Amino acid sequence: MFSQRNLWRKSLGSKPVLTQILRRTLFASTPSPSPSERPPVLPPFDHQPTPYNKMMADEILKKRKEFLGPSLFYYYQKPLNIVEGKMQYLYDESGKRYLDAFAGIVTVSCGHCHPDIVNAVVEQTKLLQHTTTIYLHHAIVEFAEALASKMPGNLKVVYFVNSGTEANELAMMMARLYTGNLNMIALRNAYHGGSAGTLGLTALHTWKYPIPQGEVHHVMNPNPYRGAFGSDASRYADEVKDHIAYATPGSVAGFIAETFQGVGGAAELAPGYLKLVYDIVHQAGGVCIADEVQSGFGRTGSHYWGFQTQGVIPDIVTMAKGIGNGLPLGAVVTTPEIAQVMSQRIQFNTFGGNPVCSAGGHAVLKVLDKENRQTHCADVGSHLVGRLKELQHKHEIIGDVRGRGLMLGVELVTDRKDKTPAKAETLILFEKLKDLGVLLGKGGLHGNVFRIKPPMCFNKEDADFLVDALDYAISTI
Repeated sequence: MFSQRNLWRKSLGSKPVLTQILRRTLFASTPSPSPSERPPVLPPFDHQPTPYNKMMADEILKKRKEFLGPSLFYYYQKPLNIVEGKMQYLYDESGKRYLDAFAGIVTVSCGHCHPDIVNAVVEQTKLLQHTTTIYLHHAIVEFAEALASKMPGNLKVVYFVNSGTEANELAMMMARLYTGNLNMIALRNAYHGGSAGTLGLTALHTWKYPIPQGEVHHVMNPNPYRGAFGSDASRYADEVKDHIAYATPGSVAGFIAETFQGVGGAAELAPGYLKLVYDIVHQAGGVCIADEVQSGFGRTGSHYWGFQTQGVIPDIVTMAKGIGNGLPLGAVVTTPEIAQVMSQRIQFNTFGGNPVCSAGGHAVLKVLDKENRQTHCADVGSHLVGRLKELQHKHEIIGDVRGRGLMLGVELVTDRKDKTPAKAETLILFEKLKDLGVLLGKGGLHGNVFRIKPPMCFNKEDADFLVDALDYAISTI
């Protein structure tokens, strides 16, 4: 399997060479496999996509390059034109079906075009699409009440925004206003948004522009697989305490963390870490923020919120993505005491909590409850992790299988001892899996982690197909 290892390693610093390797590997003629080695087939699904008669992929890509920003990127050597979605499946312009194991970057929680959510959005749009919070409307308060009922402790006040970036911006401002301090603490390998403010919180150089980053300090990432202290939460917590003592005035505004680092490669924090760090941050005068943009709403299976896996209650919680099943919706939930600080000036969001998004978001919460999606994620996720770990025993390239529920990561390495990121191999497998009908995400600083975070209607048959496809793809390298 690793006969091309040296060539791959040489290619990492040379895009032309890497492209040649990809093309040779992906398009070379290979002998037909025996019947027992035939590619796996997607599970049956009762849906007939609508025939597509609009702009085709080549023309879209051409116009995209002409009229959209050059910073936009796309997946795959030949990008897909996705034109329809139904539950856990997507369809391209030719009608080919794909298993969506990335959910629009962990955004489609209930399933593509879930009928309950579509109906709620359509019915509200027929009546009233937009006002703002300068007028009263039942949808926003019904949604806020339902969301607050899902929160532990005294987390009862909701601010609606349009994205996770906006939510984290608002949370950071709340922390600074409430404490009177400026310094924020975040983790290395974190992603908290792409605005000028949240770029300071983000700690992956691939996403950071060379602009002022604000008063933000990044502490060691408590990653059990790659972290310097393994799973020893107390040693990572001691480093936070030392960092506050040496690198800040001794007081901080807040600490923010994803319990499961999403863009960073589905890295779950060392057990017990947040409880220790929350105490340290509170002693330094700061508040603690949980970024639940990707891990919230039962996706981890064991708990409704990611932070609950660490046995803590934050002072502020941010959320987006799965909250709207694809709608531009985010929220910040905090305590009445902290929320009060925002009243010293006018705080307003034109689209935050608009009637359509509120109706859709409320429908999401109802669907997740009605269909018992948290329990479903625990059941299917446990099955999927078990099968992935079996695959790890079979293929040396799989260095780590991690996560909970349907918030999983598979890290690929060329050497398990040194944990050398398998950059080139990941790209090759990424393309092969797409051809087999599986759409995954990629993450981690080196792009060598497959992010498996499908719509929460993803079932065991889908899980088996995904693992069989990954097994087949690895076996054909």
